[in-house]
Amino acid sequence: MHKFFSEKNIHLIFDISLLIKGFDAILETIAGALAFFVTQKLLIDVIQTVAAGEIAEDPRDFVVHTLLQLAHQYSTGTQYFVAIYLVIHGAVKLWLVIGLLRKKLWYYPTALVVFFLFIVYQLYQFSFNHSVWLLILTVLDVIVIMLTIHEYRYLRSITAKNTL
Repeated sequence: MHKFFSEKNIHLIFDISLLIKGFDAILETIAGALAFFVTQKLLIDVIQTVAAGEIAEDPRDFVVHTLLQLAHQYSTGTQYFVAIYLVIHGAVKLWLVIGLLRKKLWYYPTALVVFFLFIVYQLYQFSFNHSVWLLILTVLDVIVIMLTIHEYRYLRSITAKNTL
């Protein structure tokens, strides 16, 4: 088990977690850009088209009616909030990941603060919707924070040794 936690493996796990976060950031940014075009009417039309067979089979289908209710609550304000949130969240995360992959020391404390704020917001959201996925994402973010702290300390010690 000790070999698994070797410095080399910790760096590898850190880099892999950053690549996953980077991929997620790209997807979030794209989803946010697309959300600008997803109107309430489009959502309702898509749900009705996709669920047409289910509605014909069971006009009182719980899932379809729940989705339609949610779509009817999807206001222009919600649309823009989702779009702007995803674009900003994804872009900031991508910017931090790129800086961390480049091993720029000042990105580490910045990333720690931002990742911590993301966790606070995720826990705030979890208090309302109790989403298991949000909880899993939060646990993964805590692991990334721990890896970031470790990597930052390691890079600082190497930098200190090289300046002596």
